[in-house]
Amino acid sequence: MKARKCRFRVSVEAVIHLWFGYLLLQPSWVFSQVPFYQGKTITVISGQEPGGTGDMRLKALLPYLKKHIPGQPNLVPEYMPGGGGRKAANYIYRTARADGLTLGFPPGGFIMFAVLGETGVDYDLDKFSFFGSPESNDHYVFLTRREANLNSIDKLQSASGVRVGGHSVGHTIYTLGRMFAYLLRLREPKFITGYSGPELYAAVQRGELDARVGRVATILQRNPEWVEKKMVDFQAILQIPKEAKHPRFAHVPEIESFAKSDKERRLLEINRAFMMTGATFITPPGVPEGRVQILREAIGKVFKDPEFYKAYTKMVGEEPSPLMPEEFDKVMKQLPRDREDVELFKKIAGAGSLPTH
Repeated sequence: MKARKCRFRVSVEAVIHLWFGYLLLQPSWVFSQVPFYQGKTITVISGQEPGGTGDMRLKALLPYLKKHIPGQPNLVPEYMPGGGGRKAANYIYRTARADGLTLGFPPGGFIMFAVLGETGVDYDLDKFSFFGSPESNDHYVFLTRREANLNSIDKLQSASGVRVGGHSVGHTIYTLGRMFAYLLRLREPKFITGYSGPELYAAVQRGELDARVGRVATILQRNPEWVEKKMVDFQAILQIPKEAKHPRFAHVPEIESFAKSDKERRLLEINRAFMMTGATFITPPGVPEGRVQILREAIGKVFKDPEFYKAYTKMVGEEPSPLMPEEFDKVMKQLPRDREDVELFKKIAGAGSLPTH
């Protein structure tokens, strides 16, 4: 009898050891039934001013990102504009905690500045994780106010000192304004900065500026009368990609038609490549891979969510044309690095005089 009891104890102990051994070999999720992000708050550092197009894109994204992150954490934006996205990117790289609870959302210029080797870049692009972009197709127009009487390319090119408005040196709209001015061969244009997006539109209406670059979707949403009542003159358009014509602006000449050399055409190729890597979420270096993967999968689900398409279109004024996270990674690897071409682009994007042709 004692022998049978002993054998029984040995069998029970063996089963218990085997069971614990089995559990120890299971993935960590077996032990964690509560998602990491449940009950937490994610802070999103936005690299643009509130109220602009970039802010509208972010606000359209956040409710659906919350929806698709397991645990549905709160997402709270904090604004840190400056340096065309460099200020926010520097903060994410050097200051933000690598715990998966801080995301950056700088405008796409922060990628361009790193590739160009500009000053003020204290981050390493290769150490960020990227999460795709809601926009890969886009359209930007160079417009002039009707009262300036610059209603033809000939008049525009004959005028001297045209005042072109922008946000800050390095901002996408500033760089595009200089790009258009360079390729349209304006005479001694003046570039005036310090505006937010909404302020730029008001400055054109007040006559404080003669010209600006505007995103087509934003114009159609916020200032449709400019198109319907012909309150401004649309001089040229940048299509991203080049073949993507906009039905409302098909009559406006594409800016590449003004390029007169391979050098100038390559300049536009570089610009389009940078523009396709537009605003994207980033995480600080060192965030645990599991949390990065949770966020990447959530973004992928957002970009496939039909309700997101409806909300984004309503808020931003145009359907999203997303680059999935893995597609974004491929575009990043293909960014141009030819030194001569890069140097010309740097002069266009900088604060000095435009280069000579």
